[in-house]
Amino acid sequence: MFTTKSLRPSLKTVLKASTVAGLAAVMLTSGLPATITQSFADPVKVDAPQVPSFANVVEAVSPAVVSVRVQSRAKPVADDGNNFTFDFGGRGLDELPDDHPLKRFFKEFGPRGDERAERGPGRRSPHGEGRLRPTSQGSGFFISEDGYLVTNNHVVSDGAAFTVILNDGTELDAKLIGKDSRTDLAVLKVDDKRKFTYVSWADDNKVRVGDWVVAVGNPFGLGGTVTSGIISARGRDIGSGPYDDYLQVDAAVNRGNSGGPTFNLSGEVVGINTAIFSPSGGNVGIAFAIPASVAKDVVADLIKDGSVSRGWLGVQIQPVSKDIAESLGLSEANGALVVEPQAGSPGEKAGIKKGDVVTALNGDTIKDPRDLARKVAGIRPGTTVDVALWRNGKSETVKLEIGTLPKDDKEAAKDEGAQSEETQPSSEQALADLGMTVVPSEDGKGVTIASVDEESDASDRGLKQGEKIVSVNNQEVKSADDILKVITTAKKDGRSKALFQIEAEGGSRFVALPIDQG
Repeated sequence: MFTTKSLRPSLKTVLKASTVAGLAAVMLTSGLPATITQSFADPVKVDAPQVPSFANVVEAVSPAVVSVRVQSRAKPVADDGNNFTFDFGGRGLDELPDDHPLKRFFKEFGPRGDERAERGPGRRSPHGEGRLRPTSQGSGFFISEDGYLVTNNHVVSDGAAFTVILNDGTELDAKLIGKDSRTDLAVLKVDDKRKFTYVSWADDNKVRVGDWVVAVGNPFGLGGTVTSGIISARGRDIGSGPYDDYLQVDAAVNRGNSGGPTFNLSGEVVGINTAIFSPSGGNVGIAFAIPASVAKDVVADLIKDGSVSRGWLGVQIQPVSKDIAESLGLSEANGALVVEPQAGSPGEKAGIKKGDVVTALNGDTIKDPRDLARKVAGIRPGTTVDVALWRNGKSETVKLEIGTLPKDDKEAAKDEGAQSEETQPSSEQALADLGMTVVPSEDGKGVTIASVDEESDASDRGLKQGEKIVSVNNQEVKSADDILKVITTAKKDGRSKALFQIEAEGGSRFVALPIDQG
């Protein structure tokens, strides 16, 4: 049942309708909208995990990080009777021709003897060793409260004087304790009565790809600068030396960061910034740091002895490719192939021969030449070890006493890999199936490659005219017939490749060539 009361609109409804109509009328008559009060929704908020702040880490470690300023001695240049020490394209004034216009100018208009007396001894050192001039600036960090600090070898390598600039701007003289070019590390010492804030090494074996890190240093001489990023990769080999085992980080690292530390969130040093990948010379987010596990041992040796003593095997080695593994009957392409043992080396004395593959050291599997170099270097000289070899299709073990790596870089370099250059052929004889022609070598050792077919497997694997083949499958060869005999035997044994030892002026290497064609 409906009543009059139920049909009567409420006063509130009437007023609301009138108000809306009134607003519409105002807008229609004036052309301007009236001010309308609205209720907006709440702004968007996301409850996502927050990135940790690095402020506590930076505050704690910054006093331990320093800037390292290096000065070198400029080569003194004879002044030929005046006080000028100019460098004209690497030559002194006295080295210029007598009729050179600059030499005539400085002789005629340069200061006279009495003027030199007034000016004093000039900018050259009175001892004749040259004047000091700034040459580089990098970063470093204290590892002890009594002033030992770590930086890169390439920062200090040519230095004659070193200045350490603390976080508060204090400048202190430092002396070089020791340096190691093979790992690019160096140790300086500041003698001062104060106790320095220092940092400790992290266990980088626990570092995982994706972990946060903080890089602190002095890029471009700006003073203490902090960048952050993550560990991008471990065990990077950038071709800088036989012990490459870098951490890769994506923190911004630039010139001047060299020698500076990379910290974990506990304020421990996980690595030392030493190199960047940069087509332009600036940061592109690919930086490399020496792992703490490597740096810790090297730094300890430098502090103790001023140098690093490393183990030495004394053999040239190269990687084992799949082709080489197949040619030798190895199931996997692992280990280090011996190209040549050095005369008188521990390896040669123990009976290691060219063509052997080092597969394990004291039971630890060898992955590649770099792995072998690192493991041998980490063994104390004089230690007796078991070396597992793959020889003539079977495994053998020899015992040897690890030697001491020579100090001479040229001699030590013979340990790592082999390079090749060309010699000159004398005549030709065909080995068409292998894509090359060979002739007997003039010295009676091996055969010389007279020509290489550019479309052949031999060419694809880098064989060049003039190089010498001294053995095939570890058997010495002196003629094309010798090579063919070895290849025939290998085919009968079911092998599809043969291992050629190639020798040239720069060294020796092994190459596996297919032998199943023809």
